[in-house]
Amino acid sequence: MPQNPLDNNRVYLCGKVATPLNFSHESFGEKFFTFKIEVPRLSQQKDILLVTVSDRLLINVNLDEGSLIEVIGQFRSYNNPSNVGNRLILTIFARDIKNVETIDPTRNINEIFLNGYVCKKPQYRTTPLGREITDILLAVNRLYGKSDYIPCIAWGRNARYASTFQIGDNIKIWGRVQSRDYQKRLETGEVETRTAYEVSIFKLEKIENEQQKS
Repeated sequence: MPQNPLDNNRVYLCGKVATPLNFSHESFGEKFFTFKIEVPRLSQQKDILLVTVSDRLLINVNLDEGSLIEVIGQFRSYNNPSNVGNRLILTIFARDIKNVETIDPTRNINEIFLNGYVCKKPQYRTTPLGREITDILLAVNRLYGKSDYIPCIAWGRNARYASTFQIGDNIKIWGRVQSRDYQKRLETGEVETRTAYEVSIFKLEKIENEQQKS
């Protein structure tokens, strides 16, 4: 049975609205807006993630700064037409959104599942403290023949395992969406602070096709 593209990419977030709504674009009469959501981690740090939402989902939803919300959607990528900042824009595309009164401390409030294909040779490295890390770029099929290109990071034993993956391998990933600030030196010599968005992997699985099994 063919895989439903909607099942390839699932995100659940619960957190606090961190920025006002900003108009993004209009498509076939439907208006889309962006804002950022602040999602706390157990480590007391927080991820500040970009969300894109249709005006058709905003009926009876309060997105004032500080409001608590749940977002169900997909992690999507778009090429940046302005050529300013990151070449790839990554955002949580909301399929449903609602207000909540509190954040449930017993629930995982930042979780993502991806089913996609390795589209670039994984990059394995170790930190100065000896921690193993592998970077994976995953192509995830979307409706209408489109794909999202999602950067993912595996740690420890998962990093060592992921370093063996080949381009074209079908991989399932469970993890969280995280934000990370970094410094970018521009051609002018100035240093600019930018934000990278990626998936931090908790669990991953390589899917063997029938030819590989035989």
